[in-house]
This record gives sequence, structure tokens and C-alpha cells, in this order.
Amino acid sequence: MVMNILLTIKQLQVKYGSQTALRIEEPIAFEKGERIGIIGSNGAGKSTLVKALLGLVPYEGRVVTSLTPAEMAVHMQFNAYVKTMPVRCIMETVLDTRIKGNKELQELIAFFEFEECLSKRFNALSGGQKQKLTIIMVMMQKAELTFYDEVTSGLDFETRQRLMEKLVEWYRDKNDTLVMVSHYYEELEQLVDKLLILDKGSIVAYGSVEELFRTYCGDSILVLDNSERNRMLTEGFRTLKSPAHLLALSCRSRQEEHDIASLLINNNVNFKRSSKDIEIMSINAREHHLAQAASI
Repeated sequence: MVMNILLTIKQLQVKYGSQTALRIEEPIAFEKGERIGIIGSNGAGKSTLVKALLGLVPYEGRVVTSLTPAEMAVHMQFNAYVKTMPVRCIMETVLDTRIKGNKELQELIAFFEFEECLSKRFNALSGGQKQKLTIIMVMMQKAELTFYDEVTSGLDFETRQRLMEKLVEWYRDKNDTLVMVSHYYEELEQLVDKLLILDKGSIVAYGSVEELFRTYCGDSILVLDNSERNRMLTEGFRTLKSPAHLLALSCRSRQEEHDIASLLINNNVNFKRSSKDIEIMSINAREHHLAQAASI
């Protein structure tokens, strides 16, 4: 079977002075058409990894790819454009094309409902409009490998949802590889099929969302409010690490899920079922990683 591998990290280490910001020892491969999410707390090394792969920070180790940094597209958290230049001029200058003569660019502008922004100056755009401008220009690069680094950071909930829906729709039938850095778990659940979990510059886990969920959570989980009544009611069932206000019950079979769900329904307890809750899965993956490290 021939694998369409775009990039392989054999080893990678990034240092800032005497501090190691990122260390990857086991091989990691990005394949064509994958949707990969990178998650971790602040300082975990997420943005550092993206910058290293793009050649924006020095590193030690081996990154094997036939792509040059110029053949990769990237949306970074901060992008600098001439603040007083009309958006239309910025777009046409950076992309080296005229909007009137480029049907694909016109389609993207319409796709993001961006027409009214073209005559504005960059410093007059809202945060969401600036994000849309950068996304349009990233998409127009038609790169085989595209990085989105906190693409919805700083936006209100409604704007974040609209942008994610448009990203999902745009890439649905495309074979580009996307790597998305985000701390919004719900957004990742909409788009990614693989996860790279980082913690303090080290890899916690890497694999398909389905595979990692089974490993750290079970077949499914039932999530309910963490109240005294609910704790007493579910005593004896396997619970997972979760945000403090929630109880997450692990179900290792359909029969177990049925039994727990029936108990909750009969006691009039509201709950949510999931087989891909990235937040709870990542919490338990980190707990497992820390326990392993402590045992060495």
C-alpha cells in the first residue's frame, strides 16, 4: 500500500536559550488529505511546532518533506498588513492577481460575504473581518499543506461558528492536508480526524480521534452535571477526569451504555452522549502521560 506522506518529523527539538520549548522523538507523519488538530495548554509548544515546520524558528533534528516552506500555506495568530491601504489593494498585491479577472477569488470573497470590506482600509476592519481576509488569502495559495494557528482566536462565539462552518464546507471535497491549532475543542470536533496532543513541549499522544477516544475514554461517554445527587446515583460506575462541573462516565460496551443511560433516564437526569469529546479525551490522555512519566 502506497502512503501519500507529505511530511515526516523524525526528530525535532526547539530551544529558546537554555529552555527546551519542544522535543519530538518518535516519528510523526502528516498524510495527504488528513485533517489534523494540535491541542495543548498555553506554552505546550503548539505554535512553536508550526513555526519550526515552516522554517520560521531554528531547530535541531530531521523534518523530511518534498515541500518547501513556500509551498505550504499558513494562517498565523498575528498578521501584519499596511494599515492604511485599501483591502482590495492588499489582496491584489499579495496574491498578484486582479479580483475582477479571478473567478476563484471572487467565489471566496462571496463565500465569506466579504464584498463590502474591499473598499475599506485594513485598520477599519473588525477582528472577524481581518481573520476572513487572511483566510481568503491562505486558501488562494492552494497549498497541499495548510496550517491554521488559532484561526478564530479573539472572535465572539457567533463569528467563530460562522467561520468554522465555512471552513468545513470549503474543504469538504478537497484533498489538501490541514493542520489546525486551536484551544476550542468544539471547533476541532467539527473538522479534524487526527489529533496531536502536546504538553510542556512533549508529545502526549498522536493518532485518529476515534483511536485515541477508545484508548483513553472507552466506546462512549455519558456526561452530566457534577452534583451530589448525580455522584451518589452513579457511584460504582467508571468515571473519567473531566472539567470540575461535569461527571464523565465511561462506557466500554453498548450494554454498559444502555444500563447507565436507562438509570439516568429513569431518574430524570439530563446527560449528553459522545464518542468523540476531544476535551475529556485530551484531559485523560494527559493524565495517562503524567502517570507514565512518574512511574519511570
